[in-house]
Amino acid sequence: MKVLLLGSGGREHALAWKLAQSPRLSRLICGPGNPGTARCGTNVPLQADSPEAVVSLARREGVDLVVVGPEAPLVAGVADALAQVDIPCFGPVAAAARIEGSKAFAKEIMAEAGVPTAAFRVFTDAAEAEAYAVQQGRIVVKADGLAAGKGVIVAPDAQAARDAVRAVAALGQAGQRMVLEELLEGEEVSLMALCDGERYVLLPLSQDHKRVGEGDTGPNTGGMGAYCPAPFLTDEALVRVGEQVIAPTLAVLRKRGTPLRGVLYAGLMLTAAGPKVLEFNARFGDPEAQVLMMQLDEDLLPLLHACATGTLEPRTLAQHPGASVGVVLAAEGYPEAPKKGQRIEGLEAVPFNAPVFLAGVVKQEGALVTAGGRVLTVCARADDLGKARERALASADLVRFEGKHFRRDIGARGLRTRP
Repeated sequence: MKVLLLGSGGREHALAWKLAQSPRLSRLICGPGNPGTARCGTNVPLQADSPEAVVSLARREGVDLVVVGPEAPLVAGVADALAQVDIPCFGPVAAAARIEGSKAFAKEIMAEAGVPTAAFRVFTDAAEAEAYAVQQGRIVVKADGLAAGKGVIVAPDAQAARDAVRAVAALGQAGQRMVLEELLEGEEVSLMALCDGERYVLLPLSQDHKRVGEGDTGPNTGGMGAYCPAPFLTDEALVRVGEQVIAPTLAVLRKRGTPLRGVLYAGLMLTAAGPKVLEFNARFGDPEAQVLMMQLDEDLLPLLHACATGTLEPRTLAQHPGASVGVVLAAEGYPEAPKKGQRIEGLEAVPFNAPVFLAGVVKQEGALVTAGGRVLTVCARADDLGKARERALASADLVRFEGKHFRRDIGARGLRTRP
């Protein structure tokens, strides 16, 4: 099978790494890819969120499956354009991808599906939103549209709530409409399911670490690391969440004529009253994808193809024993103003069995240099979470670039918990 993988981040390098292991793969094309995906397949210049450009490349190369990594191509309608020329796509059509592209739409779907979630209100007037936020005090303010990880602000008091509304309103188009919802308390985890529009299989529960500083301090980021499996739900409880969250959401989207074929990502808060959905995404999380690909103990390619063609067989996926941990190495100044152009060294010292997935990295004059906020993710797998953490952190220490910073507490909460 010839596969075209869209995207250029750490998530896409991890997907390329996993797909390249498939005996069913004949060729992997990455558009546009990065220096990491180039080791797994062939990089080609491509505007991944242009439906016309993607269709043109897919037809020219005769690809059998397109795998979409990031959300922008989905919202832009890449899957719709591929459907028109009968090229299978792992990734939903734009109408289904609205579940990520619009926070208000996602809440509408949750309400129709009976999915447990936080109480909320939708505002289009910033002054009204500000008055409501100040009245509530403790609240979460969300931009309705995509905002590159900057559209969700947790406000613990009235002053912070006022500032949050103003910050979201200043995001431009994404913040023209905003969702204000109750602030839930509990453990936040990520549940992802591979879906063919009707059926689904659950990936291991994972936990992302969104704050830039240790102990969950500082501003939110795109994610400073992740691990899986997260030990906060038993296998039986995980199955129940699938039945209460994933299944009814897929049913509503299918009833609307926009089945979701790809990943349905449910960000969950495990509250005292049970799991509640914080948000939906329509693609793999990053950096969760990196540890999920490490943990999955079976061929990814037939699973993605089955989702794209509506032939998925519901079952329990095989995973490696133990746990996988990924630590993100970020550039100086991230997340506000990351410095770029720093030479990256020490990668050759990282053990072969501890993959490094490149993200904000480019090649200049034969050397790898930083080109984004989240530079790379150092991963490790071991027979228990503690050992996996030790290996990942040891590898993180081996990689060098000026201004490098990372969290040493990735996965620490998992060590303190048993399901």
